[in-house]
Amino acid sequence: MTIIQIVLIALIFIILIGIGIAFSLNQEVERKKRVMATIQGRSAGANNAPSEQDAQNKRRAEIAKKLKDDKEEDDKSKKKKKASIAVMLGQAGLHITTKQFWIYSCVSMVVFLVLAKAVFHVGPFVVLMAAIIGLLGFPRLVLKKLAAKRQKKFLGEFADALEAVVRLLKAGMPVSEAVSMISREFEGPVGEEMSIIYDKQKIGVPLHEAALEATKRMPLTEMQMFATGLAIQSQTGSSLSEVLQNLASVIRARFRLKRKIKALSSEAIASACIIGALPNVVAGGMWFVNREYINILFTDPFGKVLLAGAVIWMCLGIFVMKLMINFKI
Repeated sequence: MTIIQIVLIALIFIILIGIGIAFSLNQEVERKKRVMATIQGRSAGANNAPSEQDAQNKRRAEIAKKLKDDKEEDDKSKKKKKASIAVMLGQAGLHITTKQFWIYSCVSMVVFLVLAKAVFHVGPFVVLMAAIIGLLGFPRLVLKKLAAKRQKKFLGEFADALEAVVRLLKAGMPVSEAVSMISREFEGPVGEEMSIIYDKQKIGVPLHEAALEATKRMPLTEMQMFATGLAIQSQTGSSLSEVLQNLASVIRARFRLKRKIKALSSEAIASACIIGALPNVVAGGMWFVNREYINILFTDPFGKVLLAGAVIWMCLGIFVMKLMINFKI
């Protein structure tokens, strides 16, 4: 293979990666627009009196403006610096220090080194990459998975918690006491976050600021909307029960939409899994049936180039299929 062919392959690879990144960024922008439209009440029908509807629209506009400002501030801070290890540990719900995390990361690096050198007997470059993955990649991946699992569990109970707060507020209980009651009645991430918010409020931190700090440990749009509702209620004295009731309705509507999308895209997901697994299954079957035929890909220099190209294109295809069937709500 000539140098020109290698350069052309590299250019095509870079262009495809750029197209994938642009596609994912466009999806994120569209998701933000849908969220803002939902908050402003554009998709909700109403049969109330015009005066009451105007008041609701005004409150929704205030919440939308506040949430948009908070989101822009959060985006700016994220661009300036990435999340620290302490923040990631808080999002994952792990009660360990940063020092302990790095100790566990070193242990993970040693395990990856032993597997690479003693078990698989790979070269020095692969051993070095395994050490880097074990120290910096695998522990952070575990943190992200734990954080995603915790956020999913939080969303599953957050709507019920908000409706419980609404009932307590309508019964005449103060906001802080309602939050304390929720922290005792609910277990898991919801109870933990509400307990932290209430403890901070007891030592003098305003309730809306404590909720805003909770968005760092639970970076979800719903949690940001909750903090924004508390902030607007403290500044304007608006009806918090109505804001929280609307928020609970939005969360339940998002859940219904997610389940509907999952059902409609199940066939596409199954097709993508079959298409992604088929080359590996065929190659494995060929390895056992006629090993000399396929062994050229691993021994001949041009065969290695073809194998690398096939792996790259297959990974790109899987990435594009994932973008096509992964809908963010």
